[in-house]
Amino acid sequence: MKYIIKYSPMISLFSLLVAIGIHTPQFLQISTFIIIAEDAATLFIMATGIYFVIMLGGIDLSVQSIASLCSVILALCLPQFGYYSFLIAVLVGSIFGLISGYFHVTLKIPSFIATLATGGIAASLSLVITNASSIQILQKEKHYIKWITDTLFNIPNEILISLTILILSWFLINFTKFGRNVTSIGAGEAVAWTSGIDVKLNKYLALILSASLAAISGIVLSSRMSAGSPTLANEFLLPAIAAVIIGGTALTGGVGSIQRTLIGVLIISVLRIGMTFIGVNIFAQQLVFGCMLIIAVALTIDRSKIPIVK
Repeated sequence: MKYIIKYSPMISLFSLLVAIGIHTPQFLQISTFIIIAEDAATLFIMATGIYFVIMLGGIDLSVQSIASLCSVILALCLPQFGYYSFLIAVLVGSIFGLISGYFHVTLKIPSFIATLATGGIAASLSLVITNASSIQILQKEKHYIKWITDTLFNIPNEILISLTILILSWFLINFTKFGRNVTSIGAGEAVAWTSGIDVKLNKYLALILSASLAAISGIVLSSRMSAGSPTLANEFLLPAIAAVIIGGTALTGGVGSIQRTLIGVLIISVLRIGMTFIGVNIFAQQLVFGCMLIIAVALTIDRSKIPIVK
């Protein structure tokens, strides 16, 4: 039984591919798998940031707003700052992570309220600076984004970017002091305090990392769409959180792996593309993701850490 639970994400992914392939045989084509990989790439970058925060036992609800804002920042800055625009966008994202950290760690506001407020600030700012409209990346500026939109050996660069982030995140969580601290804090914050871990610093770092990765996902998405928009990443938050939880990361923290988060992202992407293939509209898709999230949380949550549910 424990092996079934351990490998349930892989079993679910395989079952989905088979089920959709039986219903729609053209789904099982190389071109479709490339579309799935491209869809998963941006989602995985955002989900990776959320993974680090959830491993701490927190949550980050600001990521989709930060991603949208940074897509706007990129589109606005490219004409004047060129390649520096990418650094500016990531810097803006990290500043919003710092703001989330201040609300959560310094002011001691629960992470879901702190990050929800930060996301609201980011969303409002992007609406104000764009007057609630999209900012197109003009043809003369598209050479700046070619390193994202091009391919290498017929593999889209955005997939290679997400794989690079996967490798770096795997190393970070498994072989660095920060990674060990994140796991320890998620497993038991009080014990982490008494063992000398700087819990506040690590929470700040995790939220800054999450926001920075959200900014990168916004950059990749805006490069793919050749535009920045205050609503560009609006449908990403629920699937990103669902992917982390479906991958087996406990919402209470301390248990999970970045590899399983990748499997969770692939499940979400296969499901999303598959539902599009069979004609399910985007609003119904959100309903499915919500139901999957509830089921995944119910199966992975460590109830010993929450004796009282409020």
